[in-house]
Amino acid sequence: MLITLVVWALRLPAQNLTIDLADALARAQKYGAQIETANIAAALAREDHAQAKAATLPSVNGFNQFIYTQGNGTASGVFVANDGVHVYNEQLQAHEELLALVRRGEVRLAAAAEAVARARADVAARGLRLTVVQDYYAIAAAQRKTANGERSLGEARQFLDITSKQEHGGEAAHADVIKAQLQVRQRERDVQDGQLAIQRAKIALAVLMFPALRVDYAIVDDLSQLKILPPLPEATVEAQTNSPEVRAAQAGVTQARLGVTVARYGYLPSFGLDVFYGINANQFAGQTNYPTPESGRSTQPDFLVPFRQNLGYSAQATLNIPLWNWGATHSKVKQASLKTRQADLDLTVARKQLEADLASSYQEAQSAFGQVESLRLSSDLAAESLRLTLLRYQAGEATALEVVDAQSTANLSRTAYDDGLLRYRVALAAVQSLTGIL
Repeated sequence: MLITLVVWALRLPAQNLTIDLADALARAQKYGAQIETANIAAALAREDHAQAKAATLPSVNGFNQFIYTQGNGTASGVFVANDGVHVYNEQLQAHEELLALVRRGEVRLAAAAEAVARARADVAARGLRLTVVQDYYAIAAAQRKTANGERSLGEARQFLDITSKQEHGGEAAHADVIKAQLQVRQRERDVQDGQLAIQRAKIALAVLMFPALRVDYAIVDDLSQLKILPPLPEATVEAQTNSPEVRAAQAGVTQARLGVTVARYGYLPSFGLDVFYGINANQFAGQTNYPTPESGRSTQPDFLVPFRQNLGYSAQATLNIPLWNWGATHSKVKQASLKTRQADLDLTVARKQLEADLASSYQEAQSAFGQVESLRLSSDLAAESLRLTLLRYQAGEATALEVVDAQSTANLSRTAYDDGLLRYRVALAAVQSLTGIL
């Protein structure tokens, strides 16, 4: 019984899902691998920033050590550098690099790197959204072309029916029937190609929208609902303000300049402070309750030191002054300066590229918008021409070749109109992506 139910469930048709453009963008934002990768990079940079800030604060470590030295009858054992056969170290160590409190270059450098990563995540997000729009309307255009192909197929079948009837009545030659049959076969292939194009476009969009591949969904076709193109000056201001590419390049310049500052730290001394608290003794105890054997290190005779205090603290300050490292620091500073020059150049290129992309996309959208109405009118005129030519053929005033030519013209005109709509929506999406609207 259970197996029967499973087989019956597998035979059920899949539940179709209808999505609009906003839903497609939201799904891609959730499941898009490009955005996830960029977000992970931004998260890694954020952790680097946190680690850089933590490095400027005092650190506390627990030091646990036991040293055993072979005995030889002396207080130190065979190794004179040791303090006894048994040495116990149980200490807490607090360390602080004092100059780190005033040298904040590393922290600012990590913050700049985080800003670069966030900007690149925005670049990835915008690129994904633009791709979703292109794939979404590619489905709409493929569906419209398939519908046009089905309409043209119906017109071809109608013409085939007319020629077949006229041939039986002796009013048309068999060549006209052959032309009509060829037209039907071509339109059937066009419909098959259109259906394949729909499936390919759906697969391309599904990869971005779903965690697992599925094509049992439909889209809302709003291709003919044309949105108005914003004025170019307004679009230019928005693009310069919201461009993540420019923002990433600017953050890269800041990062490179801070890299020079950090590289120059190699010329400066380091000043560290360490405080130890715990036990460093031959007995694991806070206090040794028997006279300490004379080892040559005690400043008091045994009878004046009846016990030894083991638990206590010590502190040390270390000043390290760099003197010579064969020009390594100078090389690092020079290298960082070259990276700054490259970052400045990248920023200039990013700004120029933004201006070029916006001008190109805007002109493309403007041109496409200006042609949409002309293409629609051409489509209507071609349909009317086909109707009149078919009537003339039925009246014996037109040839089959004229009808076939009119059918092809009508099909091409309808396809050109849909291509014009797709061209405008894609160009508009490019402008919206550059201006931050998308």
